[in-house]
Amino acid sequence: MKSIPASEAKTHFGALLDSAQREPVTVSKQGRPVAILMSIQDYEEMKLARLRAHLAEGEAQIERGESTTISGKQELHEFFENIKTRNREKKTGK
Repeated sequence: MKSIPASEAKTHFGALLDSAQREPVTVSKQGRPVAILMSIQDYEEMKLARLRAHLAEGEAQIERGESTTISGKQELHEFFENIKTRNREKKTGK
């Protein structure tokens, strides 16, 4: 993956956009990576892959009998909040 300093990204923004169409580009500030610029196509593919992974996880839960019936708006809200909390805990290792 190509990496460029923020000052160069600012000065050569058009070229940066062209580069990002070919591969993701890391932008660094004071020597530390702060952002990644990628093509919209790569971003959409990444989002789709993530959605597919979530769907596969849901299907596996259903196969294990971990499905639930949700009957109201509040119950639906709580269900999704619990999923978000579990996903955050997985990411942070808690």
